[in-house]
Amino acid sequence: MQSPHQKDSREEGLNGIAVTAEEAVAIREHLLEILSSPVFRGSPRCSQFLKHVVDEAIAGRYDTLKERVIGIELFGRPPSYDTGEDAIVRVTASDVRRRLLQHYGGLKHAVRYRITLPPGSYVPHIIHEDGPPAVDEHGRVLHAEISSPNEAANDVEPGPLLEEPNRKHRRLVQWVVFGLLLIAFNAAWAVVFWLHARQIRPESASVLPWSTLFSSTRATKLITSDPNIAEIQGFTGGQISLSDYANHKYIPDPHALTPEQLRFCTVILRGDKAAVVDTLIAAMVAQFAQANGRKITIQGARDSHLSDLQTDDNLVLLGSPRSNPWVGFFNDHLDFRYEYDKSIGKEVIRNTHPRKGERAVYTETAPGWATGESYAIIAFIQNPDEHGQVLLLSGENGEGTEATGRLVSDLPRLTATLKQCGIASAGAPKHFEMLLHLNTLAGLPNNIDVVGCHIL
Repeated sequence: MQSPHQKDSREEGLNGIAVTAEEAVAIREHLLEILSSPVFRGSPRCSQFLKHVVDEAIAGRYDTLKERVIGIELFGRPPSYDTGEDAIVRVTASDVRRRLLQHYGGLKHAVRYRITLPPGSYVPHIIHEDGPPAVDEHGRVLHAEISSPNEAANDVEPGPLLEEPNRKHRRLVQWVVFGLLLIAFNAAWAVVFWLHARQIRPESASVLPWSTLFSSTRATKLITSDPNIAEIQGFTGGQISLSDYANHKYIPDPHALTPEQLRFCTVILRGDKAAVVDTLIAAMVAQFAQANGRKITIQGARDSHLSDLQTDDNLVLLGSPRSNPWVGFFNDHLDFRYEYDKSIGKEVIRNTHPRKGERAVYTETAPGWATGESYAIIAFIQNPDEHGQVLLLSGENGEGTEATGRLVSDLPRLTATLKQCGIASAGAPKHFEMLLHLNTLAGLPNNIDVVGCHIL
């Protein structure tokens, strides 16, 4: 039970959380220190996530700290979005936990408070390092916010969260089943990448493109895609050019949209999510770099600038121009090029120099997370007017990009494929393009084949 003094001195607007005004100020200062640290300063999304969950907790809205609600309120997902397909909340929470550990592990001074995000939960805990955690009248660990209480109340509008007992029970069973499936899926991916890691040795990276990327002293930068941009283009039916994206114009022809449509696009942009497949590929590339004594820098497309491409550094870009407009910077230097076909409202791959048995245009028959055919491009080229090398791992959808990651990480198959293209794994480096065909089923690529290979 809290003392009368605590009730009297509780900061106005804290909605029943038993924390004194003095404690609130101290915790605010501590959270501000965390968000201002190098560990969090480099990730706006993680900073927004930590601020959001702490804001909701201090406001007493514990029921909003669930995956689906966070996805809707913070990342602008529609109420019916598939949490199995879109793991933005889980991925971000995991990243926040890692960054909190990094932050506290790198401190050289004692702290009065410690903020944690327990595994499997989105409710942040604040631990008083001078004693046991402070609790409210319900026995819950105290939480606090960084902004003022009024700001926290205005940031997010709480949704209808109360459910009938039977419905809550059914939802609980569904979440348990989903959790088990998610664990199995993640375990399977962990095994796959563990097996790949077993194959990654310094001598293994003598295969192109890794032999060129990691044998030089040049730094390597990996730029992930921006699925929010693809979502906005699909919603508006418009196209975001590379020039607009470089100038931070993320909504095509905003004057043609209704106020409701414009607001929806603004909400989507607030998320700045990362594609799960990009995370897997980035982990693989980092493994290759580490095996060769190199490091890579990973950043999102929206955090990148034209100057990041006009450099002598080596680059790895993920996604198509639809999801990563920076890929379009190299489009004119490719034989297999992405084009947006307005007549069918989708991105196609045009073959500018068809060879025997090749088509002029390749069009997917399945959008993301559907069953059908799709295509992807692996391109290894010289950065125009620069000395660095560029590796493009680019699919018409997420499954296509995942297929490129699978091929370039399977060194024996990659070596055999290059040999069929007339490229020796050893010797002088060559630049090339591969066009991949794949079948998609429930969000997974399969039957991945190379249907075109051009030496540049």
